[in-house]
Amino acid sequence: MNPRLEIFSQGEEIVSGQSVDTNAAWLSQRAVNCGFTVTRHTAVGDKINDLVELLQNISIRADCCICTGGLGPTIDDLTAEAVSLAFNIPLEFDEIAYKQISLYFSRRNKAMPETNKKQAMLPKGAERINNEWGTAPGFSLVIHHCWFVFLPGVPNEMMNLFQESVLPAIYNRFLLHPKQLVSIKTFGLGESVIQERINSIEIPTEIELGFRAGIEDVQTKLLFPYTYPKTSMTTLLSQFIDKLGDYVFAIDGLDEITGDLVFEIDKLMTDRNFTLAVIETASHGLLASKCVSYEWLLRASYDKLIAKLGQNTLLTVDTNYLTALAKQMAVNLQNSSQADHVLIQLYTGDIETLHNKNKPIMIYNFLLNKDGFYQASHSIGGPIKRKQNHAALFTLDLLRRYLQKKSLRF
Repeated sequence: MNPRLEIFSQGEEIVSGQSVDTNAAWLSQRAVNCGFTVTRHTAVGDKINDLVELLQNISIRADCCICTGGLGPTIDDLTAEAVSLAFNIPLEFDEIAYKQISLYFSRRNKAMPETNKKQAMLPKGAERINNEWGTAPGFSLVIHHCWFVFLPGVPNEMMNLFQESVLPAIYNRFLLHPKQLVSIKTFGLGESVIQERINSIEIPTEIELGFRAGIEDVQTKLLFPYTYPKTSMTTLLSQFIDKLGDYVFAIDGLDEITGDLVFEIDKLMTDRNFTLAVIETASHGLLASKCVSYEWLLRASYDKLIAKLGQNTLLTVDTNYLTALAKQMAVNLQNSSQADHVLIQLYTGDIETLHNKNKPIMIYNFLLNKDGFYQASHSIGGPIKRKQNHAALFTLDLLRRYLQKKSLRF
């Protein structure tokens, strides 16, 4: 069985919801990748008794605990004091930690406040974790069978200390057998539809199946045991990909680095030295903003005239008219921009429909390139921001399918 790890975050701002605990999510991912079984995330405010009780409980039930926050110089930073009280360990002044804190201020030509001396008070016997990115040193110590690691709550400091000091120590202390997480990324299918499509696949009991739905994609997650045969893994993944078809745009957790839909498009466009020009309507410039940092985007515009046409005339127009209109627009844009690929986005639905979350709009996407003229249509419902975001993604997905040589039949 893999060692059990808990993540403990201190701070009233986290408990009250003023700050989102991104540290716990970041650490949890790294811990799972290392091979730990993450059993709990706990957040506690600035109350010394609560901190003491939690530390005592964790020391009994966990093999490792990573704590963030509470190492600052102010009165609400209580971590070191809580450790002292919980385990009857006196705090001692660490001369090296104090010099490092002083140096941090002197390098910035600032006087060190007297309150920062508090950060050099560490539990007796604790191993100091040097902090080159801030004033709060971390520290670690073993209580019962649990190895505690205490890190600053500032995300940049926490991440650097973890990568530089904690991660090497983890591999020295624990024999870990990390599971392999593979995420199949899809766009255009909901969780329930994915579940229906994969119901006939026989998944071995030792493999954990889960889903994560986001605004950019839905990920089907498979967690494989450390010793699971690679050939069996490949066979099972092939069954999932066959069931999900062209909606799969990337597979994360294998050899290749993957990202979101635009990340995958960027790789394909850059590798082939392709360029793109776009006219968008329903997405109102959001498509361009998703691609604005990439050199292959030559031109992108929000066509207010066409959008207005969409809000009024296109409510009853036939698709043949739409196709002819889009093709002429694409040819004109390709001639003026000299782009290898041209995307045209049109939609039907008036301004009231666009803003009404209970009424869907219909978008029509068109792609023109040297190989031909392709098109796809989609119904999009929900609030206006969802309609705009999905309009942008569906339009880009038409290009992605072409670049990945997927079927263009929707």
